[in-house]
Amino acid sequence: MAPPSNFEEGQSTYRPPRFNRQYYGWWKTRMHDFIMTKDSELWDVICDSPYITTKNTRDLLLTMPKTRKEYVDANRKTVEKNFRAKKILVCGIGLDKYNRISACETVKEIWESLQTTHEGTTQVKKSNIDILTTKYELFRMKDDESIQDMHTRFTSVINELHLLGEIIPRNKLVRKILSILPSYWESKVNAIIEAKDLQKLTIDELVENMKTYEMKRKIDSERREPKKEKNLVLKAESNDSSEEDSDMA
Repeated sequence: MAPPSNFEEGQSTYRPPRFNRQYYGWWKTRMHDFIMTKDSELWDVICDSPYITTKNTRDLLLTMPKTRKEYVDANRKTVEKNFRAKKILVCGIGLDKYNRISACETVKEIWESLQTTHEGTTQVKKSNIDILTTKYELFRMKDDESIQDMHTRFTSVINELHLLGEIIPRNKLVRKILSILPSYWESKVNAIIEAKDLQKLTIDELVENMKTYEMKRKIDSERREPKKEKNLVLKAESNDSSEEDSDMA
């Protein structure tokens, strides 16, 4: 999942992340984190049904909503959380999006409306998961690709699946990476499998290990290249010398 082009803008711990009509998954994750750091109960308001203050009736089995005049301090604080959560979401979207969600009565409806608009219905979401799952299963590292570039592409697929609710266990991701490398990585893969506990090995540790090996291979290759060129020069000089001796004879 690539970040927006204006990645450096709006990176404030005091203002909610701004949604600029692109990269919804990226914004959704940041908005969740922003709300959780402000007040975790605000996220409960978004996920759960709206809180309605009620009172008992004469029939003890029935309740009815309180009027505002009947609110006590605890009721008012709970209602305030609803509006705080709504304010954060509204401040994180532009005018065009606000017009779309302005008819929503609860903050939960606002959040679900944005999800449906940008992630699609349940059927569309399932279709996207199937497409990404196939992309994951067919993923391979290219012969001319660096470990860093491969990792970036791989992480993008994993992040998109994660945002759609499909979480792949860490140990499976580690094994997947080891299985998608070109054939010239075979000896290194075998060494990692023998030396590491794949149940505990993290992707970052694996990637750093492979980047170190990749750098070492590159250095070794550069060292061998001058020797190869020197041997070619010596061979050429030897051939020239042989031709001169032949001409003199």
